[in-house]
Amino acid sequence: MSDLIEIRWHGRGGQGSKTASILLGKVAAKTGKNIQAFPEYGPERMGAPVLAYNRISDKEITVHCQVTEPDIVAVLDPTLLDVVDVTEGVPDNGIVIINTEIAASKLKDKIEFKGELYTVDAYGISTEEIGAPFPNTPMLGALIKTTDLLDFEGFVSEMKNEFKKKFAHKPEVIEGNINSMKRAYQEVKS
Repeated sequence: MSDLIEIRWHGRGGQGSKTASILLGKVAAKTGKNIQAFPEYGPERMGAPVLAYNRISDKEITVHCQVTEPDIVAVLDPTLLDVVDVTEGVPDNGIVIINTEIAASKLKDKIEFKGELYTVDAYGISTEEIGAPFPNTPMLGALIKTTDLLDFEGFVSEMKNEFKKKFAHKPEVIEGNINSMKRAYQEVKS
């Protein structure tokens, strides 16, 4: 891992971009990494495009602004590909992960991206495992697989702990969220 990894999450209000960035940040911090996890939004409402960011480093992070040149981009809603340039600022050796049933090879030309492109059906996975189309937790599994940012087994263990806190009032959704991350880890494709 380089000294500083920057991640930009593209989603729509209510899909969990902010939650995914915060959960990733919490787990990375528990492994001893320095982190930042924050959303960017103004008057957005449910369904409006939103951004969230992570910075992860072994060293102190001294920059405090938007992520404009991300190493990794996670796209939670594939309809954003027609609305937003999700590859803006991503270097040619960057990684883009998109929630879609469409093969990565078919999307590569559409988004004009030269780096590594991965796809995973996060909607389908979450619908089957959680009972609702919440793409954020499957996208976390896909992100860990495609980037090797963190050890997956350790990540899952820490995520269980985070979910126990987050869903203390609704423990029945914990297993579905964990299973959705594990499936996305296995099913993400280039």
